Parts: sequence; structure tokens; C-alpha cells
Amino acid sequence: MTNKEFISKLSKQTNSTLENTQKLISSIIDEMGEVFEEGETIQISGLGTFEVKKRMERIMINPGTQQRMLIPPKLVLNFRPVPAMKEKLKKKGGKKNG
Repeated sequence: MTNKEFISKLSKQTNSTLENTQKLISSIIDEMGEVFEEGETIQISGLGTFEVKKRMERIMINPGTQQRMLIPPKLVLNFRPVPAMKEKLKKKGGKKNG
């Protein structure tokens, strides 16, 4: 689903205009970005938890040249769905909704 399709579907469900829905989604994303920059966790009921984790420094080997490279530590965004969401996805069994 594209961003445009998502906004359209959400605006219909909330009986809001496309413009207002777009502004709302943009505000949510901007605020989440600020929270992540501070290293905070966001927990959304019924969906899951977004958290910033530090990936440690590690050594990687290039399979083509066998050259070893040091990969520096970095921050990554991690998402853990709530058990109910995991179960819902399991029941779908990978089927696509059309």
C-alpha cells in the first residue's frame, strides 16, 4: 500500500479530509522522529513497541575478497509487535488481501 492509498483509506474511515489526514500523519511521524532522536521508546497499544537500539561494533568478511572490515557501532530502530498482532498475522498465513 502506498502512502497516498493509506492516507485515502484513513481519511475515509475517519470522515476527515485528505489534507487534514495528511497533516495528522505527518505530525505523528515528525513527533515519533523526535522521540527516537532522544533515544526514547514508543509503545502503541494494539500494535507494538518501537525502540532505538545500539548495534555493537562488529567484523564483517567480504565473501568475494575474503577481506575483513570493521563495521562501526550504530543506532537502529527496532519494532516488536504485540502478541495479538503476531497471532493475527500467523492466522493470515501470508495471504494477501486484495
